[in-house]
Amino acid sequence: MAIITRQPKRPTGLWIKMTAVTILGLCFIFVWTVFSSSSSSSVSFQRESFEDISQPISSSSSNSIISQKQKTPNSLNRQVVSKDHKFHDTDNKRVNGSSSDSHSHSVTRPHKKEVAREKKKVHKKEDNDNNINNKENVNQGSLVKEEEDGEKELDLEDKEELELDHHDSEVDVDHDDSVESVDGDSEILEDGNIEELKKTTSKGKVKGPLFDPNVNYKWKLCSTRSKHNYIPCIDIEVGGGKVQGYRHTERSCPKASLMCMVPLPFDGYETPVPWPQSKLKILYKNVAHPKLAAYIKRHSWLVDSGEYLTFPQNQSEFLGGIHHYLESIEEMVPDIEWGKNIRVVLDIGCTDSSFAAALLDKDVLTLSLGLKDDLVDIAQVALERGFPAVVSPFARRRLPFPSQVFDAIHCARCSIPWHSNGGKLLLEMNRILRPGGYFIMSTKHDGIEEEEAMTALTASICWNVLAHKSDDVGEVGVRIYQKPEGNDIYKLRRKQIPPLCKENENPDAVWHVPIKACLHTIPIGIEQHGAEWPEEWPKRLESYPDWMNNKDKLIADTNHWNAIVNKSYLNGMGINWTTIRNVLDMKSIYGGLAAALSNQKVWVMNVVPVHAPDTLPIIFERGLFGVYHDWCESFGTYPRTYDLLHADHLFSRLKNRCKQPVSIVVEMDRILRPGGWTIIRDKVEILNALEEILRSMHWEIRMTFYQEKEGIVCAQKTLWRP
Repeated sequence: MAIITRQPKRPTGLWIKMTAVTILGLCFIFVWTVFSSSSSSSVSFQRESFEDISQPISSSSSNSIISQKQKTPNSLNRQVVSKDHKFHDTDNKRVNGSSSDSHSHSVTRPHKKEVAREKKKVHKKEDNDNNINNKENVNQGSLVKEEEDGEKELDLEDKEELELDHHDSEVDVDHDDSVESVDGDSEILEDGNIEELKKTTSKGKVKGPLFDPNVNYKWKLCSTRSKHNYIPCIDIEVGGGKVQGYRHTERSCPKASLMCMVPLPFDGYETPVPWPQSKLKILYKNVAHPKLAAYIKRHSWLVDSGEYLTFPQNQSEFLGGIHHYLESIEEMVPDIEWGKNIRVVLDIGCTDSSFAAALLDKDVLTLSLGLKDDLVDIAQVALERGFPAVVSPFARRRLPFPSQVFDAIHCARCSIPWHSNGGKLLLEMNRILRPGGYFIMSTKHDGIEEEEAMTALTASICWNVLAHKSDDVGEVGVRIYQKPEGNDIYKLRRKQIPPLCKENENPDAVWHVPIKACLHTIPIGIEQHGAEWPEEWPKRLESYPDWMNNKDKLIADTNHWNAIVNKSYLNGMGINWTTIRNVLDMKSIYGGLAAALSNQKVWVMNVVPVHAPDTLPIIFERGLFGVYHDWCESFGTYPRTYDLLHADHLFSRLKNRCKQPVSIVVEMDRILRPGGWTIIRDKVEILNALEEILRSMHWEIRMTFYQEKEGIVCAQKTLWRP
């Protein structure tokens, strides 16, 4: 009899569950490993502010990405950090060139999917970058030892603290000493272009390396229609065909940044005639233009004498001479005291640089506005003579000046249709003219309809006609208008046309802002700039406006630049200042450099970047002048018009606002004269990359000085063209 035994039931359900749990565990470990690896090679560290980010730490590659908890051996190259967060490996030495482009920056924590997508690309970049050897430091400024004592007085760390106070949250500031350094993930574009970074911070700012140290630049000449006089954002460049007019009616930059070098004039270029001899003569070939010869034949105030273009004294387009013209203006309005009550003047049209020359002798700073029409390029002649000028279209957009800043505006036969388009152009003059300021216009004895239209327009904006005189000697009619000093007169108008601007309309917002057909109210409180007429010159240079919130900042800035100019720039750079006349301060705050150079025979164009705090009204209040500008675009001037460019922490503030930051260096090469100088103050890793770019343009590095994490580079442009 068969014995039937009951076999135990196998716990198949339990085994299935255990197997599933094991598989899930392994999957979790695998996923955790993947994300842990990717997080170590991608940016996942989140910061709330820039204040705890240190000076960038050099790495073996500009594209390697270092997290706070994990660093590769290559990334630790030349990295020495003490407990007090000071760097001991600088000690006035060059940082490794291949790692000079590292930048610390704030980032948001990436999404997990984004981390997974970036993982393969990051590892691929690291493999390629590890094959690049570090470059050795082969050059150090020969004057470092001689300059060490003087440059220590610059107090670069104190300067950084001052800069922190000057800039608000919209300016990228990362100066506090910490330990972390992060390089931005990037892609190098074709044709050797600078990388275009795609990462943004929680504030929407693009961060990462400013320059790619691995790019080898090969330059070529620009093949543009304007040739050696090319102004990128003003000249229209078309491919083929004959175009009668090739000037922009509005500022409009090419889609691609300028990455070529503007050629020299056809007949070559020579060192300009130094100041003050340039007041009377300049080298003709330096300003040669097809239509200039025809212009010379029609005007007696400039004479072609072969090699030189000469300017006879007291000769101008005004019959009777420029001095007679200026004296007649003072006779008509005695309150116009040139050089005392009137200090900063805007000359519309730049038709005759003798106007600026004569006023300069009276301590009046005249800024000529070149309209760059097809008639002739007289603004270039003014700049070659050593007089301030800027080129800008004047049609539908505001000029790059703040409101209520010019003491007087002059228009001599500038042929501007003030009454057209609802009088918008004259409304723009009203915006930038100081309350109580003067608008001086001279015209020939013709155009009755235009004069009637101008009379009606000036009455509608309540300009008072102070004088109207027909000069039999000069054969011109001169009218002098004065802008009202209060708002009460606006309410008395029978017709409120043009209307008053809305309260939220910012009169100082100008960059690519259209002219509004309205009247801005006149400032009446001491907290607003333009409410009171400034001190007479030269007292206004050292007077600090009541509407400035913190005067200590301005005083500190003034003292800072006085020390730098006197102890370093004038004596320690090797610059021959007798050859310096036109100076451009590419990132000015309070005009401290211009004020410090006021005793020198130079003039300074102060540029306040559009992304920086608006301090330009303060500069005008001090009896100086300047413009707003975005350095991602070309500057409104001719090539070879400045003798010295000064850039104080410009590049570190810009970060990667521009698609091609190297185009700023190309623009510097365009506007600087051959033989001209540049002084760049910035972070060490930025200066290292800049030196290589300047050398690729065959500039001569005359001096380098590094003190801890800050440095100075002084370079001189040569005649080299590719």
